[in-house]
Order: sequence, then structure tokens, then C-alpha cells
Amino acid sequence: MTHSLHRRGTEENLSNDYIVFAIAAQGINADGASAKFARFAEVVEKYEPVSFGDMKTGNVFSVGMEEIKKNFKDNSIVHAVFTDPDVVAEVLKELKEIDLGLSIVVSGLLEPVDRCCRQAGTPRHTVEHSLGIWGRTETLPGEKVLEVSTMCGHGMVAFGLVEEMVDRIKAGTTTPKEAALELARQCHCGIFNPVRAEKLLASMGK
Repeated sequence: MTHSLHRRGTEENLSNDYIVFAIAAQGINADGASAKFARFAEVVEKYEPVSFGDMKTGNVFSVGMEEIKKNFKDNSIVHAVFTDPDVVAEVLKELKEIDLGLSIVVSGLLEPVDRCCRQAGTPRHTVEHSLGIWGRTETLPGEKVLEVSTMCGHGMVAFGLVEEMVDRIKAGTTTPKEAALELARQCHCGIFNPVRAEKLLASMGK
């Protein structure tokens, strides 16, 4: 999905950043999908994602898991973020076994994601890439800010807020973890990775 493709960073700092999400095709198999999203949530929750959300309701940091689980819609898009590709492979293996009839999408570095799919016995059939940012790129903030802000593909983690969090870390008024969680709350659909953000912010706040 396009909103998860724009993460910027190095191969090293993207190596602990994987999104697994479920979506139904409207007009094709969406009727009754809310119950399938609930089952998807049951599966991925067992593997302790570092973030979780539904674009219709919000994320675990803003509304909480229980609020999300009781409000699935047939047109929800439900996301779980993981840091370990081996865990992603186990998630995919279980989702393959229960066969929900939903589209399951994994976003992350191509080679580890491909390996996850093969480990789960479900070879990938589609690859999407971002072509990067075009236009007046000179107006953008520095690359380090972009590495954090682009973890929210809908642009809800503002550049200025990232910079403010870094200033607070430098001033000792907040910690990298607290700052990462504050930024995660802003990403409505829940694809922001607070574990990766904490590491990036800690490096920026030195």
C-alpha cells in the first residue's frame, strides 16, 4: 500500500521495521470483513507488535487496543508493526493457515520480506516501490527528520514536531522513548514504529 512505502533510512536502520496489514477489496470481498479483521487482530496480537491500528478508529497509543477491536468495519485497514523478520514469518505462516480471505500486505526491505514469505510458504506475487520525493526537495528538512516523519505515510507526524522532540531530548525534558510514543500517537492508522523512532531520536538528541 502506498502509505507505507515512503519510509526513508539506511538498510541498517530499516532492518527492524516491518508492517503487516490486512485489507478487503471493496465491492469484491468486503461484506462481513469486520469479523475477519477481528480474527486478524487476534493472530497478530499474540506476536506482540510494537504498534497496531485501524485507519477507521486510530492506533493503540491514541485510543487503545480494546477500542480498536470493538470498532472494526468492513472497510477497515488493520496494521501491525514488528521489529523482527523471523516473527513476521511466523505471523504470515499462521495467517496462511487460517486463510481469512483478506489481502495480507507486508511492507519492509525487499529481501527480508521475500525471505519471510518463503519461510511462511507463501511466495510473494507483487512488489511496490516508492520512487522517492520529487519537486522542490530543497524545502524539505534534513534526512534525519525525514527518517522519523516518513514512518507516518499520511504525513501526520509533522517535521516541526520531530524537531521539537529532538530539542526536548537535548534539553533533558523528555526521553527518546517518551518522544517516540508522542510521535506514534499522531500516526492515525498505526504504522509508525516507536522502537525504530526511539533509536533515531536518541541519535539525533546527542
